[in-house]
Amino acid sequence: MGTLPTLDLVLLAWLVLAWLASGWISEHPPGALPSVSWLMEDYRRDWMRTFVTRQPRIFDATLIDSLRQGTAFFASACMIAIGGGVAVIGNAATVQRLTEDLPIGAGPDVALKMLPVIGFLANGLLKFVWAHRLFGYCSILMAAVPNDPQDPLAFHRAGQAAEINITAARSFNRGLRAIYFALAALGWLLGPWGLLAGTVLATGVLLRREFASASRRIIQRREP
Repeated sequence: MGTLPTLDLVLLAWLVLAWLASGWISEHPPGALPSVSWLMEDYRRDWMRTFVTRQPRIFDATLIDSLRQGTAFFASACMIAIGGGVAVIGNAATVQRLTEDLPIGAGPDVALKMLPVIGFLANGLLKFVWAHRLFGYCSILMAAVPNDPQDPLAFHRAGQAAEINITAARSFNRGLRAIYFALAALGWLLGPWGLLAGTVLATGVLLRREFASASRRIIQRREP
């Protein structure tokens, strides 16, 4: 890393900072401008309160299984992508020869430039695996909710399930952000300005979807 130009190092630091900052803002939004992630936490709590009185509970079981399948899909996708990134590093010379005739080449450090991509993908994989496990915990807590809504444990267990569900969703969202910034890091193959463009684009898309999307406006309407 010490052989990299100063501009590349600065833009790599900017990439990591944008990744951390966008995550922190999404999870700790200002009170006057809640993010989609923050708004959905209340809906997850509402879900578990409704779950206590819903009979039968097949819909809830199907939904939590769907969430687990989603995390498993993204975890598998990250594993495949990491394998592809490692293969590129292992065949960096071949990739370099293939890009020499292109109008925009990847430069002489193809292997080095793939490291941030693999790093973000590895982070995403770990987040998805943990989210998958937490959704499993949530399903067990849901199964432990008594069928009788009058049981003193019913809403307590549902509240526990809701908080685990929220924690799982937070981990899942972090995995998705890691994928966004892995794509941004691919811009480095086009040079430092490609990295900057990828960082700005990924950050802008994430923040727009959290704070200025049509879906957010719909989710925010809590009352008819």
